[in-house]
Amino acid sequence: MVSARPVTPAGLVDELVDAITRRAGAHPWTRVAVDGADAAEPGVLADALVDPLRLLGRPVLRVRARDFLRPASVRLEYGHTDAESYLWGWLDDAGLRREVLDPLGAGGTGRVLPSLWDAARDRATRAAYTTLPEGGVLLLDGPLLLGKGLPLDLSVHLWLSPGALRRRTPDEQAWTLPALARYAEEIAPATEADLLVRYDHPAHPALVEPERR
Repeated sequence: MVSARPVTPAGLVDELVDAITRRAGAHPWTRVAVDGADAAEPGVLADALVDPLRLLGRPVLRVRARDFLRPASVRLEYGHTDAESYLWGWLDDAGLRREVLDPLGAGGTGRVLPSLWDAARDRATRAAYTTLPEGGVLLLDGPLLLGKGLPLDLSVHLWLSPGALRRRTPDEQAWTLPALARYAEEIAPATEADLLVRYDHPAHPALVEPERR
């Protein structure tokens, strides 16, 4: 990992918004993923990007990976705490592609389904389709998003050191730690992502442009 550049939380938002707007010029829509363990709260950072982008005239659609999980009969086939399933089998990659990412790609319609599955109730959300105007930005957040071949225009990874990850993961979610360790080793999101943020202390983040493998 290369040296990191400390920024303030507000400065981090500004830098990410700038990176998104620079990337946006090449695409009808810009598909952005904020990837990170639940302990890093990637949704909080993704939410912070919404208003600044809208102030720049960019329509924004927020989508959460947790709304595209597979049904419990598939997701929990090997139990509620199976790390292998959590790593590779919880996210409905095909549904996320079909309903969100592909319609916002080249030649797409912009018509997307913002949520697909309510994991708590284990049923379809019955959400209505919405159309993101051209020039709009999709902000997707969640864990374990990289290395799955998802069509993204910009990816941000919130990196936690192993110690910080353990400390910030609730006891009831400790079973996910082996999966997150495998993700860090096998997928190497720190180099897979377009932008890397050291996030042990969210009040004192540091921004890194990762070296490519």
